[in-house]
Amino acid sequence: MQKVIPYLWFKDQAEEAAGLYVSVFKNSRVLDIVRYGDAGPGPKGTAMLVAFQLEGQEFFALNGGDGHQFTPAISFLVDCRTQAEVDHYWEKLSEGGEKGKCGWLKDRYGLSWQVVPTVLGKMLQDKDPDKAARVMHAMLQMTKLDIALLMKAYDGV
Repeated sequence: MQKVIPYLWFKDQAEEAAGLYVSVFKNSRVLDIVRYGDAGPGPKGTAMLVAFQLEGQEFFALNGGDGHQFTPAISFLVDCRTQAEVDHYWEKLSEGGEKGKCGWLKDRYGLSWQVVPTVLGKMLQDKDPDKAARVMHAMLQMTKLDIALLMKAYDGV
């Protein structure tokens, strides 16, 4: 077991959410499902806790009922090497959710994700401040990040 594991609180969609996430990410799987028994507090037989893995990272999802909701103060960054990866994760994770600015989105459960091309960090940290500024300006105009447009801004085209 890894030392730090994200623990996600859902009202009653933990099993459904884990199923979505493992379908979106390669090398991912549900590890275990603990179901409520006679003692409750959830309905007997429904998922209480779902352990799952996304690309080797373990997560727990709890059906904890009302009381807590996700906020953008916590998000998961998806590092994408290609535009095809950006497109895939953006479309799959935002389906039924909310598309935001600069590569941010909320999935249908309200969990925030950042779908970001790997090259963006390198461009924003360029030693040439004009290049970095052009990339930042271009990024601020986007919802889903577009590598080709970011590269054009970087190159001053």
